[in-house]
Amino acid sequence: MTVLSLTDVRAAADRLAGVAHRTPVLTSRTLDERVGARVFLKAENFQRIGAFKFRGAYNAVSRLTPEQLAAGVAAYSSGNHAQAVALAARLAGTSAVILMPEDAPPTKLAATRGYGAEVVTYDRYTQDRTALAQELATERGRTLIPPYDHPDVMAGQGTVALELIEEVGHLGALLVPVGGGGLMAGCATAATMISPGIRMIGVEPAAGDDHARSLAAGERVEIAIPRTIADGQAISTPGELTFAVNQRLVESFELVSDAEILEAMAFAFERLKIVLEPSGASALAALLAGRIHGLPERVGVVLSGGNVGLERFHELLGNS
Repeated sequence: MTVLSLTDVRAAADRLAGVAHRTPVLTSRTLDERVGARVFLKAENFQRIGAFKFRGAYNAVSRLTPEQLAAGVAAYSSGNHAQAVALAARLAGTSAVILMPEDAPPTKLAATRGYGAEVVTYDRYTQDRTALAQELATERGRTLIPPYDHPDVMAGQGTVALELIEEVGHLGALLVPVGGGGLMAGCATAATMISPGIRMIGVEPAAGDDHARSLAAGERVEIAIPRTIADGQAISTPGELTFAVNQRLVESFELVSDAEILEAMAFAFERLKIVLEPSGASALAALLAGRIHGLPERVGVVLSGGNVGLERFHELLGNS
């Protein structure tokens, strides 16, 4: 059974037209010279709510029935999906309650509340967020919009690759940050169809190598919740639906250290003049660290988000 198709991604693009931003593609001669390839950076830090997550959240919420919208939505997230669902709900004229870890970045907590959502917190290291969120949604009669393991969410995220390749043409490889795998599943579905032969390469923090382990094992592997600066990628196991897609379409999952992520954030700030959060910089980190063997001539990189507050940005890079 096909979980996701190019038709689904194109339909999502139609729903997002005029609502989501068509984010810019950045280039840098300095970066090209350093890595020995022509690099195209899809800057999702300029998306609404500051990350790609708005695409999937809005696509999913826009497909709800009037009855579901009247009852409201629920979600769980470390931050970016929380903000995305909160904004999508507001645009759809409904309400949202979001389960977020108590140690989520303060800027993400504040932004989620700022979009009008109710926030309920939990301990990410001792509590099962999926079970808690399902219980919360059931108790309140709301529709649960998961952060990645949902066909409409995955289709919305796939518009990132669709836009990129429509703008720059064929790519030899596309590097995508991986948390739950929804962004990769959507992007891989679109990219492999419209840019035949493209190498899909996922990137995750070394402390959270659940996708790499799962691909090697041929089945989903669960690890302890990783402790990494890349909070958006602190996931213990790939999504069930997302892994079904990624196992088939992704060549490899490369690992980057927190130190390499910091280097990429600094490079983006100093050379590209943009701010990236740690998760948003991981794919760029893999490229800068030379993790991709046999790099093709034309490479796409998804910069997945820029939601990092001033204090945290200074804390991370001030002494690096």
